[in-house]
Amino acid sequence: MRKSKPKKRIILPDPKFNDVQVTRFVNNMMVDGKKSIAYSIFYDAVELVEQKTQENGLETWKKALNNVMPAVEVKSRRVGGANFQVPMEVRPERKIALGMKWLISYSRRRGEKTMREKLAGEIISASKGEGAAVKKKEDTHKMAEANKAFSHFRF
Repeated sequence: MRKSKPKKRIILPDPKFNDVQVTRFVNNMMVDGKKSIAYSIFYDAVELVEQKTQENGLETWKKALNNVMPAVEVKSRRVGGANFQVPMEVRPERKIALGMKWLISYSRRRGEKTMREKLAGEIISASKGEGAAVKKKEDTHKMAEANKAFSHFRF
């Protein structure tokens, strides 16, 4: 029997948009516990998105996140001495978590000067359905599709 599940922490909504998902994103982006800096980066990025696209920045960010969230992923499963990549559905919680992590990590690898510019650029391209984070999702889906034959090795 595995240990008991940890208690779900309650995340407070963020001060500006009053949205829990924004707080979760900022928490993921935060480095060294510097939350106020992470917030200012996020808000500045959202404003940049608004200036560049003339659309609601928060809506664009949500659209970008939806475009990045994977529906299936592969997990390795050992069956009789061989490792199989077994395609699995992604739980809703994990979907969001993965989407956020990918948006942030691929933002960090972009070429712009500051993190707010990188994040804004990645949000804009992801909302259009392009960019590195969306490519990551598509690759994940391709992997799952390619390994469909092993889907009977469910966990």
